[in-house]
Amino acid sequence: MAETQTLARPYAEAVFELAESNGRLDQWSRALEALSAIVSNPDVALLLDNPEISDSRLVELVVEIGGDDMDEASRNFVRLLVDNGRLGLAPVIASLYEQRKAEAENRVDVSVTSAVEFSEEQRAALVKSLEKRLARNVSLTFEQDEDVIGGAIIRAGDLVIDGSLRAQLERMRQSLAQ
Repeated sequence: MAETQTLARPYAEAVFELAESNGRLDQWSRALEALSAIVSNPDVALLLDNPEISDSRLVELVVEIGGDDMDEASRNFVRLLVDNGRLGLAPVIASLYEQRKAEAENRVDVSVTSAVEFSEEQRAALVKSLEKRLARNVSLTFEQDEDVIGGAIIRAGDLVIDGSLRAQLERMRQSLAQ
């Protein structure tokens, strides 16, 4: 995974710099999201390694599937990835781009996993608390998972706050074992 990110990072940075200089951050987000979805499709994935499909035909297919999300700049980007044998990195490039975009916008995407749904008051309090702790605007997404049992697991980039009952019990078990 680290090697994949290392290979994808220069592409993500270059696209971000281009998008920022042209004021097209959101358009590139949509294009990279579409490209990522296309490349992640199992049927398209088979074409990536098929030696019978020429590079130019592969570019045509991807751009055609991308439709309106692919402007001239994103078509050129697809061409560049295909020429360099890096089209399979599109999902990682998209992810790194979104991280860089969030940094530039002083925003962090946070996912919260809990066994029960949060009330609006709880969500607002969590946003306020996280914005204070992270010194950024917070965009929350919630996921319910019955396996969490109680509490919540909060993920913000590399930061993971595991306040689940299972994690609390594990910490207690470890402290008693010492």
